[in-house]
Amino acid sequence: MATICELPEDVLVELLSLLPARDLIHGCRLVCSQWRYVVDLTTLWKRKCQREGFYVQALDRSVSDWKVFYMLCYLKRNLIKNPRAEESFKHWKLDKNEGDRWNIEDLPGPLGREIPDPEVHKYFVTSYGPCFKSQLITLKKEGYWNELMDEKRPEIIVKDWYAARFDCGCSYELTVRLLSEDYIVLAEFHPEPVVIEQWSDATWREMSHTFNNYPAGVRYIWFQHGGQDTQYWAGWYGIRVTNSSITIGPQTSL
Repeated sequence: MATICELPEDVLVELLSLLPARDLIHGCRLVCSQWRYVVDLTTLWKRKCQREGFYVQALDRSVSDWKVFYMLCYLKRNLIKNPRAEESFKHWKLDKNEGDRWNIEDLPGPLGREIPDPEVHKYFVTSYGPCFKSQLITLKKEGYWNELMDEKRPEIIVKDWYAARFDCGCSYELTVRLLSEDYIVLAEFHPEPVVIEQWSDATWREMSHTFNNYPAGVRYIWFQHGGQDTQYWAGWYGIRVTNSSITIGPQTSL
């Protein structure tokens, strides 16, 4: 009677592709030389991508490492916690909280507009003094191991949504830094502040940036945004922000 180790390669690929990636790498790969060979096969990881909906035929020629591609697809999610103010200010550090301080309002808010994403229902809003808040993302805690970030350097995609209310001018700022183990800045996105004049259209706009070809050694991502109103009115007439996101890969040139 044949044992599982004697099964044909294509059958083993089918069977092993059903298992979680962690079990394949830390368990199955250590069973024997044949299983190690099969776990390292491109066809196994491509099959896992097919099973989990990550595979697109157009990627065949652009993906050189299907195992890394699978892991990036599997890990991909918004690394910003509580981006839509649904948990008050949980997970955010209030770096500056002046004027009448940060507040949370329901969309569309006074003299505001709805945001294009119907799943967003709340936003953070600033006051007449500088209001900035931030999050520090530890990549290792989120599943992105050092060798992956250093050798593959997958795309890091930043998005943020901001808007003014119709009757008051305001300013908006965003800073995103890729940091080393010692918190040295390896790359930064810090565009010029956006100043919105009074009587604007109050439309929600997206600020976005993609980090690629950044230096090796990225271990943290620091995200900060905020601003204030430009007319110094008591209350919450400043910039509104919500639906922030940071996602990593996958890129199709791995």
